[in-house]
Amino acid sequence: MAKNQTIDKNAYHHGDLRAELLRAAETVLSENGIEAFSLRAVAKRAGVSHGAPAHHFNDVKGLLTALATIGYERFIETQNARQRNADTDPRAQLAASGLGYIDFALENPALFQLMFSSQKPDKSDSSLAAVADAAFEKLVDDVGNVHQSNPHENPAMMQDVMAAWAIVHGMADLMIAGRTGRALPFGNMDDSQRDATLSDLILRSIGE
Repeated sequence: MAKNQTIDKNAYHHGDLRAELLRAAETVLSENGIEAFSLRAVAKRAGVSHGAPAHHFNDVKGLLTALATIGYERFIETQNARQRNADTDPRAQLAASGLGYIDFALENPALFQLMFSSQKPDKSDSSLAAVADAAFEKLVDDVGNVHQSNPHENPAMMQDVMAAWAIVHGMADLMIAGRTGRALPFGNMDDSQRDATLSDLILRSIGE
């Protein structure tokens, strides 16, 4: 190696710098919120040069788009995990998927907001669009399994899809904000009582 040749230590600091930057980005998002999110803060958190995030993601929008994409992947897996532990009856599966939705939101409120409420990610990005569509189609399939029909072919049934989505997403938002206590004191319930109450609300969307 020539004497004047230098090595960017940050380039070799992590075995997978892109994954490390995404982990750092999620921490910064959680701590600082979307509006205060910056590439510089992510680089500092990851312990790398200020240019490293831009090298991998181009700009803030690129990084937040990638973060929202992996957020949807984890979101779907959280729903799947609930369903694996639930009864195989279609109604129980629909309720379990909704509980997984709420689980993810409560465990990852800043990421949840980025995915569903923020305009910062590039919604036209193919990877983000594909996984967001997969999350929606999962809901469509779960409702369709209850009715044993395809909601895409039945406008009335698609109303059930939207009703289920509205109930679950609305509950997630209200629980994150701590606004449910006057109507439903979840803080006074154990996990099984909370899940039973939420499942009952979810199934009301399909007339149960």
